[in-house]
Parts: sequence; structure tokens; C-alpha cells
Amino acid sequence: VQLQASGGGLVQTGGSVRLSCVASGFKLDDYAVGWFRQAPGKEREGIICLSNEDGLTYSADSVKGRFTISKDSAKNTAYLEMNNLQLDDTAVYSCGASLYYSGNSFYPKLNECGMDYWGKGTLVTVSS
Repeated sequence: VQLQASGGGLVQTGGSVRLSCVASGFKLDDYAVGWFRQAPGKEREGIICLSNEDGLTYSADSVKGRFTISKDSAKNTAYLEMNNLQLDDTAVYSCGASLYYSGNSFYPKLNECGMDYWGKGTLVTVSS
């Protein structure tokens, strides 16, 4: 069982990057899928989650309107489309999956979107 994130790199402010998260050993469609990031000197935080309960997306205020999560069932892969990147988006980004996710619009519980499986991250560096 494995999750592997990829697609990071160096991007200028205002630019865009798409990250991929390939799942192996389990069916990603059965799980809530989330993306997390850890900036230098900061704790890991959940930033966006695609719920397997209601099919909705929940996201942190810091990325709302700029980041989009999606899944490709045939490829067993999730994606994170990041637009209008800013300097404080620089971080290691990783993906996770949870079989039971209870977040909702009032309590997104983004950190609980990767409780069962998670993988190594990919570094995104935003430069001015």
C-alpha cells in the first residue's frame, strides 16, 4: 500500500503547478483524499480534502479559490491544481487518504483527511 506525490519544483509567484498522488494497493475512490503541506519551521497542515461521504471539497481559507483537488479513478490518482502561487505556499506537499472522514462545511477537519495512508511529499518552492 503506497501513496506517492510528485510534480513539485520551482515556480514564480503567480504561477501554477499540478501535483499528482498515485495510489497503489488500494482503491482511491473508496477513500477521502487530502493534500497536506509542511512549510519550513511549521507543523504539517491539511489544506484540502475531497470527501468520500458527500463528494464535496473542503479547503483551508489560505488556499480557497486558488487550489483545486480532483481524482482520476482509472489512474487511481489524485491531483492538486495550484494557481496564483505565493511565497508562503512554499512547502513540502504530501497526500493522504482516510476511509472514514467526518468533516463537513462547519468542521472541515482537514487534518483527518489522511489518517489511514499517506506518502512522502514533494517540494514546491515559490520564488519572487
